Amino acid sequence: MNDKLQIFTDKIKAAKSIAIIGHKNPDGDALGSALALGRLIELNFGISPVCTYDGNIPETLGDVPLRSRMRYFGHLNITHPFDVVILVDYGTARHVEFASSVIQNAGFIIEIDHHKNDAPLGALCIDDEAADATAVLVYEMMRSQNWKCDADVLNLLALGIVTDTGYFKFARTGRVMRIMADMVDQGVRLRGVYDMLNNQPKKTILVESRAVATAEFFYRDRLAVATILNRDYRNMDGRGENVLDILARIKGVEYIALLKQQKDNQIGVSLRGRTRAVNHIAQALGGGGHMFAAGAVLRDSLENVHDKVVEMFRGE
Repeated sequence: MNDKLQIFTDKIKAAKSIAIIGHKNPDGDALGSALALGRLIELNFGISPVCTYDGNIPETLGDVPLRSRMRYFGHLNITHPFDVVILVDYGTARHVEFASSVIQNAGFIIEIDHHKNDAPLGALCIDDEAADATAVLVYEMMRSQNWKCDADVLNLLALGIVTDTGYFKFARTGRVMRIMADMVDQGVRLRGVYDMLNNQPKKTILVESRAVATAEFFYRDRLAVATILNRDYRNMDGRGENVLDILARIKGVEYIALLKQQKDNQIGVSLRGRTRAVNHIAQALGGGGHMFAAGAVLRDSLENVHDKVVEMFRGE
């Protein structure tokens, strides 16, 4: 790892232009890791990276530190190649297809990620599937290199960890807990991080509440399936975590599937498992993710996707 961090340092020091890119429709980990890393580079190397995204950032994340520095990709001037492009929390190439021209023309590509990826894009890969969040890796880089940081960096990394562990419900080892404890000792207020996330619009809460109220149950209530139609999807904010969390509280429910009709024939599928893996089902649907939290996007009718998902859980 020390050799990789030395290469990272050398490349950043030599760069005159840097872009940091996370996956489309960034969540708390992608957003927090990108902005925190950008601020760390600014504080320690004297250059301000361009942090960019595509898709939508949920209103829930509207109040995070340095949010105004996250620039929509469609508004960037990409006439000149970046010396270094850093991909954070991107998973697979299709999640950053929107920036393919920038990635292909980059002088050097670095990736920092905790997802499984059999075809990495980075020439330098600082990856660790055992990490609970990409924010964990950024934090460990910071500590290892003794980079100076500020309150914004710490709160952004805390945000990434909290969201990707589901408020620590999906934490797999004590590693992430020790990191959070260290950040709390440095001034992070967990209540403040939670408050940043508890600011969803009323329309979102009402849409998600209806999805919970109309959920279906299969296989002796082991599988809960909720659906959000296209007319309501436009009023959603983020991935529908409230739906997934509420259904997961029901006694006997082991798996939760949320079907989101993004377009007539484009269905987003979010899967959760309380104690059993769901990532293999997401992969079979053409997606991926973590062991207990995964998803996919299918180009098919809502009815066909519904029936396919229900059938795939038969015997689980």
